[in-house]
Amino acid sequence: MKRQWKCVLFLAAGTLVWGQRPAPAPPPPPRHHEGPTGKWWDDPEMVKRLGITADQQKKMDDVWQQSRLKLIDLSAALEKEDVAMEGLMKGPQLDDSKILPAIDRIAQARAELEKANARLMLAIRHVLTPEQWGKMEEQGPRPRREGPVHGGPGPGRPPQQE
Repeated sequence: MKRQWKCVLFLAAGTLVWGQRPAPAPPPPPRHHEGPTGKWWDDPEMVKRLGITADQQKKMDDVWQQSRLKLIDLSAALEKEDVAMEGLMKGPQLDDSKILPAIDRIAQARAELEKANARLMLAIRHVLTPEQWGKMEEQGPRPRREGPVHGGPGPGRPPQQE
């Protein structure tokens, strides 16, 4: 019975790891409060709709640039942990003492990446006026396009546009 319970836990953990596993780590879906995705402040339609100034665009570009390397490093760290987990799961003998810490490392890497994306969005939010932010929230999420998410590259995805 104890062995069956371990098996159920292992399968559940494996499902979580592979069910959420990025391949090559798609960015998390946008949430309503996060507004449009991508480097949206360079979109002429969005600039016009929100009344974004050239100074605001520059500030958001600066925030984006300052965050890129950290986001790339965090995305790479998540991908490395994912690859390590794949290796642990391939052998004929599964070693829980190695697999369980690997699951924790993957969860931690995802959390760090999510926090970095949230910090980036917060910094961009500070550049906008309350009115601009309100207009952006009224629109709801926009369709995802190639490139960065929340002004950042998203997990496992290098920036696409410059």
